[in-house]
Amino acid sequence: MQKETIALHGGYNKKDGYGTMSVPIAQTTAYAFRDAEHAANLFALKELGPIYTRLTNPTTDVLEQRYAELEGGAAAICVSSGQSAIFYAIANVAEAGDNIIISDKLYGGAVTLLTHTIKRFGITAKVFKSADAADLEEQIDENTKAIFFESLSNPQIAIADIENIVSIAQKHKVLTICDNTVASAALFNPIKWGVDVVVHSTSKYTNGQGSAIGGIIIERDGLNEFFKDSKRYYHFNTPDESYHGLVYTEVPLPNFCLRVRLALLRDIGASQAPHNSWLLIQGLETLSLRVDKHSDSTLEIAKYLESHPKVKSVNYPGLESNENYNKAQKYFKDGKASGLISFEAENYDEAKKIIDTAKLFSVVVNIGDSKSLIVHPASTTHSQIPEDELIEAGINPTTVRLSIGLENPIDLIEDLEQALA
Repeated sequence: MQKETIALHGGYNKKDGYGTMSVPIAQTTAYAFRDAEHAANLFALKELGPIYTRLTNPTTDVLEQRYAELEGGAAAICVSSGQSAIFYAIANVAEAGDNIIISDKLYGGAVTLLTHTIKRFGITAKVFKSADAADLEEQIDENTKAIFFESLSNPQIAIADIENIVSIAQKHKVLTICDNTVASAALFNPIKWGVDVVVHSTSKYTNGQGSAIGGIIIERDGLNEFFKDSKRYYHFNTPDESYHGLVYTEVPLPNFCLRVRLALLRDIGASQAPHNSWLLIQGLETLSLRVDKHSDSTLEIAKYLESHPKVKSVNYPGLESNENYNKAQKYFKDGKASGLISFEAENYDEAKKIIDTAKLFSVVVNIGDSKSLIVHPASTTHSQIPEDELIEAGINPTTVRLSIGLENPIDLIEDLEQALA
C-alpha cells in the first residue's frame, strides 16, 4: 500500500469489536486474563497479548503497527516522548564503558542527553561531521555501540550524508540510529537507505496540532541476524536473568523493540498514554497532506526571506542556492524539505525584535504544529550548549527558527514583512 493508505488503515481491522471506524481508546491500566494459565503464558511469551498498559495497549498497538508499516520497518514501540525514544534506543545497546558517535548537528535536547546526562551512566559520546562523515570511521572502536544522527537537523536544517554514514557503519557492523522527526515518514524512510533503527518525536509532525507528547522507535527487518553471535552486542545473545534467562536472538520476534519492551519499558516505564496514542493516530491520518502543504509554503517563504535585504542568509534545503539542495533531491520525496526553516538576522537585537513583533507566529519551542511558530534557538532549545559549540554547530545568536504551519503563506509573508521592517 502507498503511504497515504497505510496512514489511514494500517494496523487496524474495523471489523473487530464493534466495527468502529475510529480506532477505540483502550483507556485501561490492566487487562483481565482468561485464567491463571493464560496469564502465565503471556508472561512467558508463549502467547502474545496485552498484560499491562506500561508494556502494551490495544490503541498503542495500532499506532505501532501503522508506524512500522509507514517507515518500512519490522516492528515499532511507542514511548512517552521523543527524548525517551532516543534514550531507550541508545540504552538498548550501550552500557557503562561503551561509546556512541553522534552528529555535530542535533536538536539541543538530544545533545544534552547524549553528551551530559548519559555520561552519568558511563556511556561517552564522540561527535562526527554529518555533512560528509569524513571523520566518522576513524572514531569507531570496539566499544562503539551506535551512530546517531538526524536525517534533517533542527535548527540548522541540514541533511546528513546518510548513504556514506550507513556504508561506514555496515563496514564495521555498528548500529545506526536516525532521528527522522523533522523530515517525517511522509518525505523520507531511513530504513530504505539501510538505517537500522529510526526514532521520532511524534509530538511534532505526527500529531500536527501540538496536543500530545509521544515518541516511537522503529527497527528494520533483519536486526535479529545482525545481533546474532555479535560480540559487540553480546547481551542480545546471552540469557537475560531478569526475564527467565531469555535469549533475545532465539525469539522469533523483532529483537530490538522486544528488548526495549521487556527490559527498558518494563523497568523504567516511560510509557505512552492510550489517549495520546489515539490523538497521534488521528494526526497520522493526514500526515502526508500536511507535510506537503508545510513544505510548499515553507519554500515560498524561504524564497521571500532569501530576497529580503535584512536577512543575511536562509537555511532551507528546498532552495537551489542551499548547500543541502542536492541531498534533498536525492533523499526526500519530490525534493521537498518539510516545514522547518531558519535564517540569520542582521544582529541579535534584530532577531529579538523580529520574534517579539511577529503576530501570526507564536513564540513556541515546538515544531510541526498546524500553526506557525517562531523561536530563538540559542537562548531556548539550545541554551544549555556553550556559545563556541553552538557557533560550530551552525547556531548563532542571530539565528531565528520558524516552523511553518498551515496558514496561507501570503499572510505569513505579510507578518514577516512587518516584523522585519
